[in-house]
Amino acid sequence: MELIAREEYLEWLEEWRDKDVIKVVTGVRRCGKSTLLRMFRDRLRAGGVDDEHIIAIDLEDLDNNALTGNPVVLYEHVMARLPSSGVAYVFIDEVQVVPQFEQAVASLGAKEKVDVYVTGSNASMLSSDLATRLTGRYVELSILPLSFAEWMSAQATHLSSLDAYRQFSQWGSFPLTVQLQNSPDSVGQYLSGVLDTIVTRDVAVRHRVGKMSMLLSVVDFMADNIGNLTSARRIADALTLKGRKVTVPTIDSYLDGLTASYLFYPVSRYDIRGKNRLDRIRKYYIVDPGLRTALLGRASPDHGRVLENIVFLELRRRHAKVYVGKLDATEVDFVVEWGQRTQYIQVAQTVADLATLQRELAPLRAIPDYNHRLLITLDPLPPQSHDGIDQVYAPDWLQQTSASELL
Repeated sequence: MELIAREEYLEWLEEWRDKDVIKVVTGVRRCGKSTLLRMFRDRLRAGGVDDEHIIAIDLEDLDNNALTGNPVVLYEHVMARLPSSGVAYVFIDEVQVVPQFEQAVASLGAKEKVDVYVTGSNASMLSSDLATRLTGRYVELSILPLSFAEWMSAQATHLSSLDAYRQFSQWGSFPLTVQLQNSPDSVGQYLSGVLDTIVTRDVAVRHRVGKMSMLLSVVDFMADNIGNLTSARRIADALTLKGRKVTVPTIDSYLDGLTASYLFYPVSRYDIRGKNRLDRIRKYYIVDPGLRTALLGRASPDHGRVLENIVFLELRRRHAKVYVGKLDATEVDFVVEWGQRTQYIQVAQTVADLATLQRELAPLRAIPDYNHRLLITLDPLPPQSHDGIDQVYAPDWLQQTSASELL
């Protein structure tokens, strides 16, 4: 399979190359972290760096099992391979499997002419944890499965934008699914395996979950309620009504594990009028719509909320700060901060009906400032404006290639 170039991520790595900080690449399992670093190593070689100056270690490879028990062993192994002169580029995949990995990574990063890159995919690699473990001497690149534009670039056959979007929204964009897309059963089996690994290895084991069936019930609930305001209390009450009695602290623990594993992303509310964050109740979005299909089946599409989820993921890829907007008794799907600029976004499957259009526009019209407002739908129409509120076709918006174009 030809590798799918992920230029924005590669450019980030190039920008931080040879800087005196550890480069940490995080994200959900199988989203392409290791492949990204492999592509970056190829780019280094193309730029004249020889193999003697590139040290790559995959700690999930059994050949490297002897390195996983002790950070000193890992450190000494890398030190023994350093070249006698020039910069050494050190790549360590899934570094979190080593207890106290930060000791080895920080020591290597402190050496002159050693440029360190590591990947990880569970709670040990959260920003809050890394800040303690690596004492601020790192930068983090959090990556996601393929964007719609990247996914489209990998298609062997031409698809209309709407057919492509439908396939993308159903089966998602983990890189291997591109290879399997002509076999829905194979895609489903693969995604179920990815999901099982995340839930059993990154959540259940680390958080010492006693009742797997309860954790799975929470995962199903979360997947079924993407884009709905949610709290631990609401989840506990909903499961208790179904005969699955569970405490709020237990749900809080599960939510911590599910977000720490990058399976779900929490989004806080933002009071547009009061200009402050509201943290008590949040929305959650799943890292890939294909995992939702694997959990709930094809009979539970809910196209509007899936589109909202996909828009959220694209905003994260563009490094925006994203909130759910609250304006008095109404809601704006997203309040987006692009540096010093703010944008308001509503998402709807269709606004072909005039009453639906007016309902979706109403919260945007009520906002008491002059920041940009955008309505994203699956109506295949050219861009248009409703008294200054821009309406765009979702597949076109998803293929725009820079943050400035998204505004």
